[in-house]
Order: sequence, then C-alpha cells, then structure tokens
Amino acid sequence: CLGALMGAFWGTCALAMLAMKWIDPPTTSVQMERRVEAVLGGRAYTKRYTFVPLARISPALQHAVIAAEDAKFYNHHGFDWVQIKKVVDQDLEKHRMGRGASTIDQQLVKNLFLTTGRSFIRKGFEFILVPVMEVMLSKERILELYLNVIEWGPGVYGAEAAAEYWYHVPASQLSREQAVHLAAIIPAPVKRRPDQMNEYCTVIERRMKQMGW
Repeated sequence: CLGALMGAFWGTCALAMLAMKWIDPPTTSVQMERRVEAVLGGRAYTKRYTFVPLARISPALQHAVIAAEDAKFYNHHGFDWVQIKKVVDQDLEKHRMGRGASTIDQQLVKNLFLTTGRSFIRKGFEFILVPVMEVMLSKERILELYLNVIEWGPGVYGAEAAAEYWYHVPASQLSREQAVHLAAIIPAPVKRRPDQMNEYCTVIERRMKQMGW
C-alpha cells in the first residue's frame, strides 16, 4: 500500500514537472504549507506571488543566487556529490541532520512538492525526483522556476514579489547590492532581513567575483 502511494506521488510529480516545461505553477507545496500554518496559528496571511520570465529578473540576482546557493549549478546534474559527502559526514559525527549541500534542483523540488520540514524521508523523495527534473527541464527553466517560487519573506514568493516587497522596484531593476542582499536571506527567509545581512553579503560578493560576475 505504501509502495503504491509512493508510486502515485512520484507519477503525479513527474507529470507536473512535464507540464512545467510550458506552464507556470499557480502555487507550490511550501506556499500551501505556509497558509495552513497561518490558519492554524490564527495569524493573518497575505500571499505575494507574481511569476515573471527569467529575462525579467535582474542578471545580478541570478548570479547572486547561484553564487550563494549552488555555485556548480550549471555543471552538475542535480546533485553536488562533494558537498553532500561533507554534510553527511558532519551529520553522522554530530548524530543529527543539519542544513547544507542542497542544490537549486533539490530546493526547487522541496518547494514544489514537499515541505520545509527536515527528514530523511524528504531527502529520499528529493533524490528520486531531482533526476526526473534534470531530464525534463532545461537549466534555464529550473532557474526560472526556482527564482519565481522560493520564499523571500512572510508570504513573499519569487523574485518579482521580493523586489517589490523589500525595495519597491520590479525584479528587472534590482541593483547588484540589492540582489546580493536578497540572496543572503534565502536560507531563512521568514527570519532574516536583507538590511541585516552585510557580513554574509561580503561572502556572496567574493564568490560572485571568483565566478567572473
């Protein structure tokens, strides 16, 4: 029974990814999770989400996000095995599951189909779905989807909403400095604020320069 459910889930996700070659997702699993959390917690919730083409997202933001989250994005096939080994070794040593080593592909799968909770089960689904995504979608489409659906604040999803929420400009007009500050809050978008991330922004800037950006 469990195997049948997992198979059905995998098939549904695969069909959804195929559709995403042409169709922009109206919502995601994480977006729904946040709405449920707000309802159960009795909190007001306003969703800000506008999907825009990659061409309407500042190249500075694209570069800053890749430098911050997945420097080998264009060179791997969904997983950064070197980083994964480092994190697994650290987790085994500390007897807990930490954060890190998740590629843009893995984060996109989580946002589209899974939840923010950390577990080996979720990681297992990522390892099943990421290769499917790499086969079905181009790197440009994966990056476009990622930049449009991830969290960038309370109820703020995607680059367009983030640019308007934090800086009152469209995503296409983000400056390099603004882009770096937005990239810096991705690991904890509900808790962090761009104007408080100067130290990490210096790290991202250094990585961007090393990558020729």
